[in-house]
Amino acid sequence: MPATKNPSTDRAEAYNRQGLQAYTEWDIDQAIERFRAAIRVAPERAEYHLNLARALSRAGDFDQALRALAEFLRLEPDSPVAERFERLFARGLDEVETVLTEKMSNSGMPIDEIGAAMQMWLEFRIALGREPLQVKKPEAWAAALDYTVRKVNLRKVALREIATLYGVNERTIRERFEQLVETLDVMPCDYRYFVGDQNPLDKLVEAAELLEQLEARFRET
Repeated sequence: MPATKNPSTDRAEAYNRQGLQAYTEWDIDQAIERFRAAIRVAPERAEYHLNLARALSRAGDFDQALRALAEFLRLEPDSPVAERFERLFARGLDEVETVLTEKMSNSGMPIDEIGAAMQMWLEFRIALGREPLQVKKPEAWAAALDYTVRKVNLRKVALREIATLYGVNERTIRERFEQLVETLDVMPCDYRYFVGDQNPLDKLVEAAELLEQLEARFRET
């Protein structure tokens, strides 16, 4: 006899797919709602808790993201990525954060940009989900985080300067930079990591809203 389909399982998986689509499209509130709906239907599916953690992290709600990760670890304690997530609950800095704070501080970088780089590292480790992460040389990831945050904040910085500062070759930094940008979907002046008083993106939003209003008036009859 063919296997009987479980309506609840199908419904939970549909919610999860909708959540993943919303996450990709940056409809984060919708993504969180869909993942939570999937968990209500199938609370023992570790994958749904992990996806919820990723969405909450992107929303900047790291406390709730860590709670979701704790539930993932309860359900999959032997997961290949368990050690990486367990480190997020440890007190003190990890090896990347230690190098990052030391080098950025010695370079005279403001504390809020150092904090932005730390936040980026936290979100990145969650956003990777089940993808593996190798940190053979902490300086490489620290350099990429520093470089990315400086670029987000429109600082003029040469890759060779960061390479010299951290003792890492430029190619390695570029590879880590590209992985950070792709995984976190980082953009110039990204609101998550931009620390200036006036974000240039605000003007783009205002311009888009004004254009929409003008278009509506133009079409009035």
